[in-house]
Amino acid sequence: MRLRTLPLSAGGVLLGILLAVADWKVDPWVAVLIVLTTICLQILSNLSNELGDVLRGTDTADRQGPQYGLNGGGMTVADMKLLIGIFVGLCIVCGTAMTWKAFGTLLELTPIMVLMLGAAAIAGAMKYTLGHNPYGYRAKGDIYVFLFFGLVAVLGAYFVCTRGLGLHWKLLLPASGVGFFSVGVLNVNNIRDMKTDAANRVTVAIKLGEKRARIYQTALIVLGWTCMIAYCLLCWPSWWHWLWVVTLPLYCRHMYMVWTRSDRALDPALPLLVISTFLLCLLMGVGYCAFLWVG
Repeated sequence: MRLRTLPLSAGGVLLGILLAVADWKVDPWVAVLIVLTTICLQILSNLSNELGDVLRGTDTADRQGPQYGLNGGGMTVADMKLLIGIFVGLCIVCGTAMTWKAFGTLLELTPIMVLMLGAAAIAGAMKYTLGHNPYGYRAKGDIYVFLFFGLVAVLGAYFVCTRGLGLHWKLLLPASGVGFFSVGVLNVNNIRDMKTDAANRVTVAIKLGEKRARIYQTALIVLGWTCMIAYCLLCWPSWWHWLWVVTLPLYCRHMYMVWTRSDRALDPALPLLVISTFLLCLLMGVGYCAFLWVG
């Protein structure tokens, strides 16, 4: 299930939830169901990704990252398909419960739109490497990750928590920031796997080449921080709003690893960025809530 990636998706929705808490009265059960739905979607994406890579021969014994269930020999293809089916069901159950709890009905326009977005998220999670024409093999994964791990995660969580009443344009900044960091996680993974992916997969990293892919990684991190800083400058009645800045050394460490390591040695840079982004989201959200709690 690639548990080390789960804080990434949880971070985006957690930020959206906490920003909603700072602005509105949020039902705790709605927040819990949002997190559960998001984690199920992330696991579904991870399982589908592994199955697609194994079926296409991308993941082999030469893989630079960790060995998982299929490529490690611990599971069969049938096992993985069954597990994917279970998590599709869990996504549907959790997402439907979340929508009903938030809106009190499933039959009005707004909850129907939320359910349709959920269906799109399930399809997007599975089609990254599965199907006849997976977008993850056509260098389009960065777009999906930015949209779903950034914009949909933050804006969607805020929208559901506030029942669609409190959404404002400024939230595009933290949502985009999380999106850039999330694309960075994908990109550092693709830089690590360039040698094994080159045979039958096209990623942005392969298109750019190793040096320019590292420049792209730097740009993603800088853009992410720029979005976060811009949001806090627009919403700055308190120094609590800058609590998240303490994560800067972690991002500096990540970039040092990106520019000094390659192949398998680069792998630790991935979970470091995941944890850094989760902590940034948590601290930013707590900072905005703390302003209300302690002034």
